[in-house]
Amino acid sequence: MTNPLSPLAALLLATASLGAAHAADATPSQATAKHAITHEDVWLMKRVGSPVASPDGRWVVFSVTDTAYDSKEQWADLWIKSLTDDSAPRRLTHSKSGEGAVNWSPDSRALIFIAKRDGDEAGQIYRIDVAGGGEAQRLTTLTLGARSPKFSPDGRQILFVSDIFPGTTDEESIKKAAKERKDRKYNARAYESFPPRFFDKWLDDKQVRLFVMDAQNGAAPRDILSATTLAAMPGFGGGQGDEGQSLDAIWAPDGKSIVFSASTNRDQLAHASAYTQIFALPLAGGEALKLTADKRSYGSLKFAPDGKTLFSLTQEENPTKVYDLDRLASFAWPMAAGAQPKLLSATLDRSISRYVLPADGKRVVFSYEHAGLEQLHSMNYAGADLRHEPSSPTGSINALSAGGKALVGVWESAINPPEVYAFNGGQPKRLTAFNVDKAAAIDWQAPEHFWFKTPDGRQIHNMIVKPAGFDPARKYPLFTVIHGGAANMWRDQFVLRWNYHLLAKPGYIVLLTDYKGSTGYGEEFARSIQFDPLKGPGEEVNQAVDEAIKKYGYIDGDKLAAGGASYGGHLANWLQATTTRYKAIVSHAGEMDLVMQWGTSDSIWGREVNAGGPVWSKLPVWREQSPVMQAGNHEKGTGFKTPILITVGELDYRVPANNALMNFATQQRLSVPSKLIVFPDENHWILKGENSRYFYNEVHGWLAKYLK
Repeated sequence: MTNPLSPLAALLLATASLGAAHAADATPSQATAKHAITHEDVWLMKRVGSPVASPDGRWVVFSVTDTAYDSKEQWADLWIKSLTDDSAPRRLTHSKSGEGAVNWSPDSRALIFIAKRDGDEAGQIYRIDVAGGGEAQRLTTLTLGARSPKFSPDGRQILFVSDIFPGTTDEESIKKAAKERKDRKYNARAYESFPPRFFDKWLDDKQVRLFVMDAQNGAAPRDILSATTLAAMPGFGGGQGDEGQSLDAIWAPDGKSIVFSASTNRDQLAHASAYTQIFALPLAGGEALKLTADKRSYGSLKFAPDGKTLFSLTQEENPTKVYDLDRLASFAWPMAAGAQPKLLSATLDRSISRYVLPADGKRVVFSYEHAGLEQLHSMNYAGADLRHEPSSPTGSINALSAGGKALVGVWESAINPPEVYAFNGGQPKRLTAFNVDKAAAIDWQAPEHFWFKTPDGRQIHNMIVKPAGFDPARKYPLFTVIHGGAANMWRDQFVLRWNYHLLAKPGYIVLLTDYKGSTGYGEEFARSIQFDPLKGPGEEVNQAVDEAIKKYGYIDGDKLAAGGASYGGHLANWLQATTTRYKAIVSHAGEMDLVMQWGTSDSIWGREVNAGGPVWSKLPVWREQSPVMQAGNHEKGTGFKTPILITVGELDYRVPANNALMNFATQQRLSVPSKLIVFPDENHWILKGENSRYFYNEVHGWLAKYLK
């Protein structure tokens, strides 16, 4: 078979022309003068959500957010588009609060979704009759709300996720417990297991459960999980998200049981990975049957159209390694207890990002990251005949859905904000144009790709982004921006928080490097960061700067800056501590001390695995690769001299603000020009419009002060 991971040089050389082709396809007129990108351009682009194709393949529904700087003025609604003709999409709902978790009825006539509308204190299930028309009807009024609704195979029932309080048995007792908590005179949090918080939220004692109800107004939801031995286990739970724990649950093909993935060792997260196994729960009652019994994690469960195969994404959860690949697995259905997965993508050295099962029942269609791109691929149900499916040679696919013969998704690139596309075997067809005219009016170019080889033989992929009005005869300062993760990669996509073109706007070349530890280049490449969290990646970032200066004559090698967020902030701090080649540094949510980060973040076990042992071990990495521990370099003239802008969200529990405070204290102690900006109402990311505008202005001001 053709190797899908062969070098993409030919495709990458075509990036600029094909990016322009997409823009041309989207442009009603080329006569309009173009302007340099503004923060308003970035923030006010409509945000197109993941599409969901109807089972009969005739319709696709997706959310569209009409953005605003004031969140109170922002609207988000569902839109619907015919897949059988070229008629324009139309708005399906008219509600300011927005809708999510859309699911079609099996007959493609109705939708259910989660919304928080007038009078709702938590998200509830709503149903709308797409075929007959009319307003959406609320189906639930639960104290703790509902999440992830799904129609049963016959369309008569709905499965969903909700929560209970410890000791509660029904809605009445849940409501009573909620009132008691609201009315109590003291205010305290208590914990007996790890972690106590997640990203920007202190965790509470709610317990995740599965509910089933008839698909009609006035039906009473029924908790089908609380009575089981499984739910009573101290380590039982699901994945943690913004709205609480989630359980990846689907209906079995016969509608008589629920298949879901859950963990039974969440109470061990301080010293082990959580293994997420597959269970089946009879709808009629009884205990949950554990279908898998291994040291893997399973999720993204889907049944084949004929109901004879269960598919899943799975990770090995190797206790001595970091960054296990997400592989595609399958099981013959019905499954016996202790079933072993068939790893369909075992020979594919990439993580599967998402997959769908078209109705023909012949192939699995999926996407994975590679060298800044995310494209479509497929294989048969046996895991053979791996193919590259028609998709754009630039940009990234970030959502997929299949229904009937239809395959739809969201495609975007750095110069094409997200739109819904159809992928049906030929050239991808754009179905929406919410941002097309705005994008066509901006003076921007597609990223240019290049590679270099490290001294140890590693191939490193990079992208270069040029400012508006670019003139190759001029000299431009270089701003190298470092991605977070480290299990991540720079993608050819439209970015909100660190928009490449907005960063380049004042007249900078932006360099985006996928250092070792990045995804999109295979399991060994991602794992190579183990035991070397900052030094090796930092050296590759520095080499990328050298290679860019050699390759592009328009880069001014005397005017260099570096910056990043999260892991990118960690590396920005490391560069400031270990070299003086940069004129300015920007560090957002950056780690300053590995030991402190281990003890105050919401994740510790993975950090121990990455370092090779706990913080009290004698492993040198904990000290030798902590930026603050390099402060002595200041006296040797090799670091902690570069002016640094430090930013942080006060509600960030992933990289807590004490890192930024230590960073600022270190700079001030050493008399390094430095500025600390704290966003009291932001978490790990800067998500509010005016805060974002202020952030970009501060970054531009800091760079201008030291580069121009």
